[in-house]
Amino acid sequence: MNVFGIGLPEMALILVVALLVFGPKKLPEVGRSLAQALGSFKKAQQEFEAELKRESAELEKTMKAPMKAEIELPDPKALPQDEAQAAETVAESEADTDENSTPEAAVAAEEIVSDASTPSTK
Repeated sequence: MNVFGIGLPEMALILVVALLVFGPKKLPEVGRSLAQALGSFKKAQQEFEAELKRESAELEKTMKAPMKAEIELPDPKALPQDEAQAAETVAESEADTDENSTPEAAVAAEEIVSDASTPSTK
């Protein structure tokens, strides 16, 4: 007899040690509570497996079902107006960039870079 990789001699030794630790009066209570714990563990395991199977079946069913997507086409009359607004926005941002970049800013940036590249003698 081999249960959980434990043979008959090992089971007898475990039983003797349990008898010495818990005593003859308390040993049946310990065995009963251990059996209840194992039973509840087995029940929880079965519930988990059932839930896992149910979820995997639902997922498989979803994967096999054809995907249905509705594509909403934009209003053709709105497109030229949107393109015109986008072009106007790009032109405005380019104009703002040209106004903000001055020769003084370029000179100041070059000075900062040259100051950072020269080692400090402090």
